[in-house]
Amino acid sequence: MVHQNGRSERRISSVFLGIVAVMAVTGWAVWTGYAASPGLAVFLFVTSAWVVSLCLHEYAHARTALHGGDITVGAKGYLTLNPLKYTHALLSIVLPVVFVILGGLGLPGGAVYIERDRIRGRWRHSLVSAAGPLTNVAFAAVCTAPFWLDALDGVPVTFRFALAFLALLQVSAAILNFLPVPGLDGYGVIEPWLSHRARRELAPLAPFALIGVFALLWIPQVNQVFFDVVQAVLRTLGVSDLETYCGHDLYRFWLEQDGFCSVPTD
Repeated sequence: MVHQNGRSERRISSVFLGIVAVMAVTGWAVWTGYAASPGLAVFLFVTSAWVVSLCLHEYAHARTALHGGDITVGAKGYLTLNPLKYTHALLSIVLPVVFVILGGLGLPGGAVYIERDRIRGRWRHSLVSAAGPLTNVAFAAVCTAPFWLDALDGVPVTFRFALAFLALLQVSAAILNFLPVPGLDGYGVIEPWLSHRARRELAPLAPFALIGVFALLWIPQVNQVFFDVVQAVLRTLGVSDLETYCGHDLYRFWLEQDGFCSVPTD
């Protein structure tokens, strides 16, 4: 019985598989140009792929915590990749999707509850926190692989734009997550190495610090600097500013499309 329960705790959920199916079907539609509305297909493909990456982000936290000593993550459903099992589905899924739709920003999620007292060793605590954003880094590497491998021959332009925008979301999420700000994973990486007094004084600031970061990003000058950094990273990976811009432009299919990003038709 214990063995069966253990297997059920780690069985991939049908919810996650459904999201992956949407990503696959809409990705095929973007690639083949089968969709009547390329913009809608890009929207559905990028959004579903973004949700998949959020699920993998949270799974990475939970899986690393499991190997670090927190055996409770399985019973909580975190190993099933089901986004409905998260402590705060609103923070982990809904708000990140809303931020993508409204501003093209990869907002970090974060709502798996790790019982830190079960984990021994500062390095293990740091690795649990780093595992999530490292997943975004890996996802960004996959999305940009055709660009930095110079393997774009035969890749439809619409699909290339979609990948470029999806890569932008992953890079922005990774950078934000790695900021050493209370409430973000970057702070979780360094927190075990701080003194007990420093951790105690910084802990109450976490909700306000997180809000402060997002408030700063709404300031045009700060937002510009942040996205300049994101674009600089993408350029080193072979993704041009025009490709990410056109990907974002296609994603917002409900707005008038920029003529620079017109998709060729047969």
